[in-house]
Amino acid sequence: MKAGTRGEVTVRVAAPAERVYELVSDVTRMGEWSPETTRCVWLDGATGPTVGARFKGTNARGFVRWSTKPKVVAASPGREFAFVTGHLGKDMTKWTYTFAPAESGNATDVTESYELMRDNPWYFRMAERHLMRVDDRVSDLERGMRATLERIKAVAERDVQAR
Repeated sequence: MKAGTRGEVTVRVAAPAERVYELVSDVTRMGEWSPETTRCVWLDGATGPTVGARFKGTNARGFVRWSTKPKVVAASPGREFAFVTGHLGKDMTKWTYTFAPAESGNATDVTESYELMRDNPWYFRMAERHLMRVDDRVSDLERGMRATLERIKAVAERDVQAR
């Protein structure tokens, strides 16, 4: 993938934006939501989503395993949560979640998006195609984002109904 590649998915969740933000920004739960991320832990004494906080994300796709150490770049409760992943000390991909009140009232439109800030190295492309067996990484990421948001939606809406 080339620098500037972007993708996004929006899902309407019948829950307040603040509640959905709490779920998304608790990166320790990302393994519950994401089809690729299996685990996240806060690093360097961080205990929650604040700008500058870092966490380690462990990922798996088939037999391919990798980890990242993203840095939180936006943490505005009920509005936006974003982090940047890096490679070889340089920012690589920005992942953003935005939360907007839906027209219908007690619902939130949650958008997950990514933007590639640098070209993927050749070995990333080789791993995607040959080891992960992914021909279209953009479509693959969009399917993963939709699955992530649908899983968050299920928990958020269950929580609202339980109250």
